[in-house]
Amino acid sequence: MSLLLLLAVVGGAVFLLSNRTGGGSRKQLEQEQLDDALADAKRWTDRLGSQVLSLAGSDTASTQAMADASERYTAASAALADARTVKQAHLARESALEGLHYVNAARELMGMPAGPPLPELEGQRRAGRVTEQRTITQEDGTTVTASPHASEQTPHYYPGGAVAGRPVPAGWYSAAWWAPAMMTGMWAASSMMFYSAMFAGMAGTPSSEEFAAGDFGDAGGDMGDAGDMGGDAGGDVGDAGDMGGDFGGGDGGFFGGGDGGGFDFGGFDF
Repeated sequence: MSLLLLLAVVGGAVFLLSNRTGGGSRKQLEQEQLDDALADAKRWTDRLGSQVLSLAGSDTASTQAMADASERYTAASAALADARTVKQAHLARESALEGLHYVNAARELMGMPAGPPLPELEGQRRAGRVTEQRTITQEDGTTVTASPHASEQTPHYYPGGAVAGRPVPAGWYSAAWWAPAMMTGMWAASSMMFYSAMFAGMAGTPSSEEFAAGDFGDAGGDMGDAGDMGGDAGGDVGDAGDMGGDFGGGDGGFFGGGDGGGFDFGGFDF
């Protein structure tokens, strides 16, 4: 009986010791993963910051792209400062990478080398790209144009990816129609009608059904939280592109990039 008791005591001690050791290892592993994710996000954020500080656009489209890159740098920096989990660090990284895609677009427009290839954004490949110029007219008479190429008419670039869980194809646009959803994490009721009218039948872009399904990954839906995209981040950019506030019509358009014509899509305030 005493031998059995001794074995039980020894077994219990070994069990408790292994649990403590295992728990410590798990915590250490989680901390190492977080440290790696934060370091990776910081690397891309620092690279974006260097580009934003050293480059300025030479025309309407490249200036707008650099303004958007500056906004993403503000968002990435804020997200990185607040990151306490691996997921939050990844979202900060995503903001920085998006900004670098804007930088590459601006560099290409200015005849500069784009630099080393960048990792794809969340959902970028699935979101496809604009393959033809197309203009649609809304019920209130305003127009929105999508094009594979930058022009005075289409100065707003998006590198492609998920915004609030839905695809936005890579391309150049007359207005940043995705920006309200990016900042709020929610699409307006009229977004399905707009997407269908703009991209129906366009090769290389997701179907209207795929857009409606809204399953393009959590990262797109979480970007609003990750980068504090509502007022503060946009407002902090200030002179970089007048990005911070008036989403209605007017000659300044959306984000100061031309006459975007407002965002009253299909009778709904977008």
